Amino acid sequence: MFVALAGAIIMWNVVVFALYGIDKRKAVKGEWRISERTLLLIAFFFGGIGAILGGNLFHHKTKKWYFQVVWVLGIFMIFIGIYLLYWLYLKDWSALLP
Repeated sequence: MFVALAGAIIMWNVVVFALYGIDKRKAVKGEWRISERTLLLIAFFFGGIGAILGGNLFHHKTKKWYFQVVWVLGIFMIFIGIYLLYWLYLKDWSALLP
């Protein structure tokens, strides 16, 4: 269960990272963009790591304070999700060890 959750979080953050890169490329080309609302929502719901990495690597949305706040909140959401998984299913962290 934990491995599946970790894999899902990693894949989601790869998607978020890619979307920040796509939006930056579209911004440079003057094309249709991904809305700020969408970028904020995907970062908040377990995508904080991908958003921070994408934002900093692509120099995208880094000057907007509310993006930085949501990125950090997205990382906290990951920790909250792992913590809830522990309390709901595992109750014993040693079950995570090989």
